[in-house]
Amino acid sequence: MNMFSSQFLSCVKLAVAASLPIMVATPTHASTHGANLTYCSEGSPAGFDPAQYTHEVDFTANTFTIYNRLAEFERGGTKVVPGLAESWEVSPDGRTYTFHLRHNVKFQTTSFFKPTREFDADDVVFTFERMLDSNQPFHRAYPVSFPYFSAMGLDKLIAKIDKVDPYTVKFILNEPSAPFIHNIAMEYASVLSAEYANQLLKAGRPFNINQYPVGTGPFVFESYTKGKTIRFDGNPNYWKPGAVKLSKLTFAITPDPGVRVQKMENGECQVIAYSTSMEASDLAEHRDVAVLSQPGFQMLYVAYNPARKATRHAAIRRALDLAINRDAIVQAMYGGAGVAAMAPIPPTQWPQLPNRKQPVYAPQEARKLLRNKGHFNHFKMVLLAEPVFPSYQGEKSVAEVASGHRMMAEMLRQDWKKIGVDVTVMQYGWQEYADKIRSKNFDAVISGWRGDNGDPDNWFSSLIACGNKASNNITGFCDPQLDKLLDQARVESNAKRRQDDYLRAVKIFDNKKPFSPVSLSLARQPVSDQVTGLTIEPLGYLRFDGVGLRTSIQP
Repeated sequence: MNMFSSQFLSCVKLAVAASLPIMVATPTHASTHGANLTYCSEGSPAGFDPAQYTHEVDFTANTFTIYNRLAEFERGGTKVVPGLAESWEVSPDGRTYTFHLRHNVKFQTTSFFKPTREFDADDVVFTFERMLDSNQPFHRAYPVSFPYFSAMGLDKLIAKIDKVDPYTVKFILNEPSAPFIHNIAMEYASVLSAEYANQLLKAGRPFNINQYPVGTGPFVFESYTKGKTIRFDGNPNYWKPGAVKLSKLTFAITPDPGVRVQKMENGECQVIAYSTSMEASDLAEHRDVAVLSQPGFQMLYVAYNPARKATRHAAIRRALDLAINRDAIVQAMYGGAGVAAMAPIPPTQWPQLPNRKQPVYAPQEARKLLRNKGHFNHFKMVLLAEPVFPSYQGEKSVAEVASGHRMMAEMLRQDWKKIGVDVTVMQYGWQEYADKIRSKNFDAVISGWRGDNGDPDNWFSSLIACGNKASNNITGFCDPQLDKLLDQARVESNAKRRQDDYLRAVKIFDNKKPFSPVSLSLARQPVSDQVTGLTIEPLGYLRFDGVGLRTSIQP
């Protein structure tokens, strides 16, 4: 998600994959009985109620251990697959989604709750009406905010939720929305137990839903010692056969990345949270550690202001794009932990872009385009570098990342100088930056985006749709033909027709060049070679369903 939107507009932070091969630890011999895995996490979760939070630390600790959702992202990607709903259909007008719920799904039995019934439609209705209706009794008793539910527009999109029968639920929307399925596969939509909530309500302790969680997921919450450990048991009644391969899962909360690396090297942790590029490289040389990797979901780009004389013409924007030496920028900013961005969406994001090649670095061709527009050797422009935050590049400090963006701006300045463009680089504090963005007082701006929900609309419409001029489309770019395609794709329920719309949109994007994708961080995951089945999750969290440990192999 764009850093401007997340700070200036108070949108939630965060934030995929289907086309590239998933990097997975896949040894041949695995034990599923009595396996105990320790994960060195980077921090304490704020709580265990997924609807309240927006950070990967919270989602790893609660969403994908304790809970399930109606629809879910497949492991290692963003293709939506059945979850607690075994199937669904969409009405011809795209406004009604009917979910057919899975039978024989049990809520977890814990020391603080023993369910008397299985999962059914009442739990779905409770989960969503709690977020939708401020007069819902549990909402009134425990009034908290639901940032993702609101930020994704579900509070305005959902008109009504109907329980048709114990295993059928209908969502009636105010307008068609193809991304709706991706939206309800997100973390905030984890399904809670209505029976447990009623028990807490009667006891006068509704806030315990955030401290003592109950779900239908692969692991059962056992205990939490803030700043130290979270302990889970494998769920013996999990509805996905064979998905639980661990008897015990322990989060050892270890904020210092250097200490996490030491613990992995000493065999105290089998999986660790994000480490720096240098630390990941060092671990890769350790004989008992593998470092999985794939292109990440954080994109840096240069957006062009179409209202300014310098960047008004598409040919000039294409010339600026051709003059960017992406490989040099990636090496300087990321070292071995980044890749050049080839398209307005990451290579791991559906839809797949056939025959997409490495971006061309062609300064000679760029000069020709500028010369044709009469701009060669007397072209001036202002490049604005965005104030940035640590979530852009892992655990680097604000100062380090801001320095990195300044470096990128200077490298762009040098690239464009070679084709006859005189660039002035400006970098301000947050308020001055916000004022410049609001007044569109720049020719180009370095910014960034991280997808939220695995749907292409979250990239295309957020960054270049006419209707987003006041928010994430920070340059105000608007092309009616492109916008028509994005509007069609947003309401099209047929996946093939929707993909065709986006492929046509990419062709228009390449011609109009509203922004230049520059770089993607490289997601790296250190893991013990004893671990099996771990995947890199493009949305940033970790999942331990499907994860096991090797048996000891005799020499």
